[in-house]
Amino acid sequence: MSPRSYRGHHPSPRVTAPESPLVKAWSNPELVPSLLSFLLREPEAFKGLTTGGELMGGLYKLESVGHTTAAIRARAEALLILLDGKQRAAALLPIDSPDWMRWFNGVEMPHGLSLRTATHTQRHAVLELVRASLSTRGYDQVQGAMLLNEVLGELVGNTSILNAWNYAIAIFGAPSAHEPWGWQLQGHHVAVNCFILGDQIVATPLFIGAEPAIVDEGPLMGLSILQEEERAGFELLHALDPAQRDTAVIFESMLQQNLPPGRYTSADQRMQAGAFRDNAILPYEGVAGADMTASQRAKLADLVELYVSRLPSGHDRVKMSEVMRHVSETHFSWIGSSGPEDPFYYKVHSPVILIEFDHHSGVALDNPQPEKFHVHTLVRTPNGNDYGKDLLRQHYEHFHTEPK
Repeated sequence: MSPRSYRGHHPSPRVTAPESPLVKAWSNPELVPSLLSFLLREPEAFKGLTTGGELMGGLYKLESVGHTTAAIRARAEALLILLDGKQRAAALLPIDSPDWMRWFNGVEMPHGLSLRTATHTQRHAVLELVRASLSTRGYDQVQGAMLLNEVLGELVGNTSILNAWNYAIAIFGAPSAHEPWGWQLQGHHVAVNCFILGDQIVATPLFIGAEPAIVDEGPLMGLSILQEEERAGFELLHALDPAQRDTAVIFESMLQQNLPPGRYTSADQRMQAGAFRDNAILPYEGVAGADMTASQRAKLADLVELYVSRLPSGHDRVKMSEVMRHVSETHFSWIGSSGPEDPFYYKVHSPVILIEFDHHSGVALDNPQPEKFHVHTLVRTPNGNDYGKDLLRQHYEHFHTEPK
């Protein structure tokens, strides 16, 4: 089996840690509150990702960007109409609810409307909301991650839990043309947070992963996600000259035992800005755009665009313009070897975007070291605008004396 792909089977596929709280929670989601109670703690007051503990101001503006969000609002309203009173109460949460920050890659968190118990029509309406809020490519990646979750369930013999519908949808605030609102879809390998204010969209934190990331046989043969993100990161590293590459590669080994304290966690492995890390302090690392040639910066932009292009048409251009205004301050770093078959981690970090890509070791499957068939990606908006928080703050200051 090539480490580049997963061919629909795995040597003795099994759950790697059958007694772990995460695997028990997969077996019975009702156990989440008792087994994973740390996930339900009150989140700390939101500040946002910084490089040194202090926010950079003036990065995000309340403004009309000229690209409508009406279709997103219509799809959210159509979904709410389909819900009964109990379901609506579960799905509709206040705009300032701390549940925005209670997403976790491993399990469906117990807020929002569970798609496990939703009707076919309600599930379809949720997918249509996701489709309206993202580009075709972004939607395909989210739905692909959900379908691949069922592939994983088939591999480990647990499709009752690891399936395409073990996710929850929450809508924060009433869908509105003028007031802030948004939605969150979360569960295993998917956490999409979409904040909307007028015609502005902030779609972070956005976590998409897969184990496996490619299916080479069976009913879903040909399904794959995150392969372009892998290729573009590899190509950017290899576009650097030797001195630049020495700066970009911050650790040559992916392995936990070869990384310093604090650079590896069991939940996120090498990723630093995962769930419950909304206020992480992450200094810049690696090679800066200011020290790249024009062609290298073009490859950096191509890499970032793969993630930004998950936004709807027009909104992606707005975000890319924002990113490119800070291209000189954008840093690219790498962990791992650089051979074509080697797993790796990379990070792209600027004042207005943070991207992490990581090849993981097995969680449900039995590979003890990172392999290319298990991929996690994360996009955040540093300096206080994850979940649209900075835009929300400005909205309150301009139009409200207190949250509504």
